[in-house]
Amino acid sequence: DPGADASLCGMAATGASGTNAVRYGTMRPNVLNLRVVLPDGRLLHTAGPGRQPRKRAAGYDLTSLFVGSEGTLGFLTQATLRLHPLPEATAATVASFPSVGAAVACTVQVLQAAVPVARIEFLDEVMADACGRFSGMGLPAAATLLLELHGSRRSLAEQQQQTEEIVRQNGGSGLAWAEGLEERERLWSMRHNAWYAALALRPGCQGYSTDVCVPISRLPDVVVETKQDLQASSITGPMVGHVGDGNFHCILIFNSQDPEEAQRIHAFTQRLGRRALAAGGTCTGEHGVGLGKRALLQEELGQEGLDTLRSIKAALDPHNLMNPGKVL
Repeated sequence: DPGADASLCGMAATGASGTNAVRYGTMRPNVLNLRVVLPDGRLLHTAGPGRQPRKRAAGYDLTSLFVGSEGTLGFLTQATLRLHPLPEATAATVASFPSVGAAVACTVQVLQAAVPVARIEFLDEVMADACGRFSGMGLPAAATLLLELHGSRRSLAEQQQQTEEIVRQNGGSGLAWAEGLEERERLWSMRHNAWYAALALRPGCQGYSTDVCVPISRLPDVVVETKQDLQASSITGPMVGHVGDGNFHCILIFNSQDPEEAQRIHAFTQRLGRRALAAGGTCTGEHGVGLGKRALLQEELGQEGLDTLRSIKAALDPHNLMNPGKVL
């Protein structure tokens, strides 16, 4: 379930994911082989030409090395991907909660109950209101979860019952299951347009998206603290996330011509990254390091880890041709 304008090799290069990742995994476990043009012009097949085994233990895992490399080691020109069967039955729903903490706590409990949820997406009240107005669906301005279940028709009924009980225990309301394709696509189209819905909150301003990923057990605390930080900093930053993976985003809308506001945005993103690291998480779950999180990467990996990355980069790209300055 890539973004609207994503390419498969772009998704692989950034180690990205989508709303189905909680059930089917991110790009990393779903890429079986890559064709890569190395900086010196040689063509590399990371698992060997034409090979696509479901698992392998032959040598270093070159495929995983290039997934998430952000264009710093070579051009990804072809990807061999794992396929998953379409489920017999699918049902999606929206639930509103009295607080951000309640919505995220519900997520944790659904996962702890081993409900095989396929998608579980979080919108804070600002994002829910923006998405509802932008899409014309009229969501309540409340912390919201979008859930989708996959399975056989018999198992789906049991999953729905489990999910409804956990939602109600956390004060959730508004459950109404959509099983038709058109209705489900309308629901997820609203979620996929979250970026544009956020930009519409302040026409003429710039958007900046950041993301972190933390252990599921720490997710409620980190989300609540981040929400408090946004409010205290007077930042327009609706929150949205693939919370089934412990991954969430803040879409920060600001006036790039205002140096003071731009500085507040930068300071917030650094606090957010360090908050995730303090919780045992990572400074980026899928958007990558790029330029903005290089200092956070060193804090996450330590000097030895960073030196190892630099050694790999120097071995494959000794002339520093590929995305110089990015990541390292």
